[in-house]
Amino acid sequence: MSSSLVVCEVDESLKEKLKKFRFRKETNNAAILMKIDMEKQLVILEEEYEDISMDDLRNELPERQPRYPYWRMKEEHLLVYCSCFSQDPI
Repeated sequence: MSSSLVVCEVDESLKEKLKKFRFRKETNNAAILMKIDMEKQLVILEEEYEDISMDDLRNELPERQPRYPYWRMKEEHLLVYCSCFSQDPI
């Protein structure tokens, strides 16, 4: 293992927001968009969205800057939670 490997931490306020997001009572489509603060080596909140479709969320992602969505979709009677740490668009 290399000792130069640097792993980002998740901002404490973002951890709390993700927990509340996961257990919220609303059942609408919603998303949290995260990014990495390279100077602080920290995953931070960029923006929150309510009533957003997958296509609209995709359009919100910048083309050349990695963003990390965590979204919640309602499909009939099932709630689906997805997180995606990827540099590629959804």
